[in-house]
Amino acid sequence: SAHRTPTRLDEYAKHAEKSGFKVIIAGAGGAAHLPGMIASHTIIPVIGVPIMVYNDKQQKKSESHKFSAFGGLDSLLSISEMPSGSPVVTVGVNKASNAAIYALKILANESNMIKKKLRTHKIKQHKSVLKESEDLKKMGLRKFVKKKFK
Repeated sequence: SAHRTPTRLDEYAKHAEKSGFKVIIAGAGGAAHLPGMIASHTIIPVIGVPIMVYNDKQQKKSESHKFSAFGGLDSLLSISEMPSGSPVVTVGVNKASNAAIYALKILANESNMIKKKLRTHKIKQHKSVLKESEDLKKMGLRKFVKKKFK
C-alpha cells in the first residue's frame, strides 16, 4: 500500500534505481496510487496496471456483484490522470499482459534478443488473427462462436 507504507515505497524506488531496473510495472486497485507514488520517487519508467478490486466484505451480494462499483474505472482514471512532471504509462483494466509487452518494448532498446522475440510474437498474433478469420469463413458465425466460447 502506497499510503500505509510510504517509507517502504521510497526505499523500494531507490533500491530499484541502484539495482539498475529499466522499467517498473505496478498494479493497483481502488484509489490506485501505487504507480504514481513510485513514479514520484524515481526516474525509472513506470507502467500502471489498473486492477478491478474484489471486495470480499460484501457477504450478502452475489459473486458477480462483489467487485468494486466502478469495475476498475476508478483505478484506470487514477493512474492515467497523473499531474504534469510525474507521468505513468497506463494500460487497460486488468491488462497486465499488455504492461509486460510494453516493458519488453522498453527493454528491447538495449537488447536485440528481446527485439527478435517481440517481432516473433507480433507475427504469431498476426497469423492467429488470419486463422480465426479463415475459421469463421469456413464454419459460419454460429459454429465459430460455439467452438470459440464453449
